[in-house]
Amino acid sequence: MQLEKSSRVLLTGGTGSFGKEFVRNLLSRHPDISRLVIFSRDELKQFEMAQEFSTQDYPGLRYFIGDIRDRDRLRRALSQIDVVIHAAALKQVPAAEYNPIEFIRTNVLGAENLIQACLDTQVKQVVALSTDKAAAPVNLYGATKLCSDKLFIAANNIAGRDLTFSVVRYGNVMGSRGSVIPFFLKKRHEGVLPITEPHMTRFNITLQEGVEMVLWALKNSLGGEIFVPHIPSYRITDVAQAIGPDCQHPIVGIRPGEKIHEEMITESDSYTTVDLGQYFAILPTQGRYTIESYCEQTGAKLVRPGFSYNSGTNPTFLSVSELRTLIHEHVDSDFAISS
Repeated sequence: MQLEKSSRVLLTGGTGSFGKEFVRNLLSRHPDISRLVIFSRDELKQFEMAQEFSTQDYPGLRYFIGDIRDRDRLRRALSQIDVVIHAAALKQVPAAEYNPIEFIRTNVLGAENLIQACLDTQVKQVVALSTDKAAAPVNLYGATKLCSDKLFIAANNIAGRDLTFSVVRYGNVMGSRGSVIPFFLKKRHEGVLPITEPHMTRFNITLQEGVEMVLWALKNSLGGEIFVPHIPSYRITDVAQAIGPDCQHPIVGIRPGEKIHEEMITESDSYTTVDLGQYFAILPTQGRYTIESYCEQTGAKLVRPGFSYNSGTNPTFLSVSELRTLIHEHVDSDFAISS
């Protein structure tokens, strides 16, 4: 489904990094959109967001305070909604290790609440945001997102009408709250950038690329896919060199639940994974189409058996100079790219 003026959209976690960028992009294309509901639980962030995107300037915009743990509130918010983008989640890895049940209540049970509320209303399409940490998870956060992914994919089997669910899975969003780049930008003035593990790598995607991926999934999904983008990796040491080449870089050890390298497609996934060119798609093992019919309809090609998509073995890495340019363009416009 392609979003247009007549679309009626609800965005969970709408005041987060992705949510604000998605709203900014959507309203720039369709300022007179029929309905755009920002659903989140933090009234202060909603107030601050409304200073940039007011309901006076955008009559179709609505701010709903609510928690995805509350199914009744979700049902009310989903009234007259066609499309749902699910970005609400608890995301900090160490916090998940310390507070596991809170992450389960939001990331797993909250996902199930949203699915049931969509089934009970007239929603036509759902795209849920996932993370590379959901592939072969070693931490509680990743495990909750894997459960969430499974719930959304399985929901296609019980929809029983013209309603599809799909997932987009991508790596670290450059400049998102709590991520390493804003942390390093803040710490560089102290002259010390702590490195957790010198061999650590991560996938990288910009907020704009994440938004474009969701819009692409809305337009092209048949339902049941986990979409994974072709994106570059970076080395944590290169990020430190890009931001603070004159800083000390002490090794402090990995945090609870962290991996050295992230993975978005495991070897086990390879047997149901196809390459669409700009994106991969991990297909469901059962559902409304076969792998063969999906490839015939979309032009996708099955990846080789045993293929995996890992940030450490990814063929494309960002250089220090490329990282500086991206930080200047997407995180901090005052950051000196020649530093």
